[in-house]
Amino acid sequence: MSRPAMNTVPTDPAGAEQSFDPTGPLPTGTVVLEASAGTGKTYTLVALAVRYLAAGVPVGKLLMATFSNAASAELRDRTRSRLVDCVAALAAPERARVHGDPVIRTLADGDDAQVAVVRDRLADALADFDSAT
Repeated sequence: MSRPAMNTVPTDPAGAEQSFDPTGPLPTGTVVLEASAGTGKTYTLVALAVRYLAAGVPVGKLLMATFSNAASAELRDRTRSRLVDCVAALAAPERARVHGDPVIRTLADGDDAQVAVVRDRLADALADFDSAT
């Protein structure tokens, strides 16, 4: 599933609004996404979670919060599904580099050995995710 950069505007510590690109540099610290329904918040949160996991952040170090049990279940299901999709796509680095999904293209940015490391991290994260949920 390919989506453009999110139209929502998180705020920085000074309160200034800024546009957000889930394929851009990974944010540091706390990230708060505020936007209207249907703008891609869940897509963006899941994309960021996958990118942090690909960078080596352990599953247990991520906290993704939402406001209802139903929304939490949706976030969990979409994160797991995204991990499965990314692990599968990165098995073929050349195809992943031209994939229709910009997050997968971002994850595949590197030589084949680097992509294999990212894929292994995501596969390990998937196993950890499954045992934790």
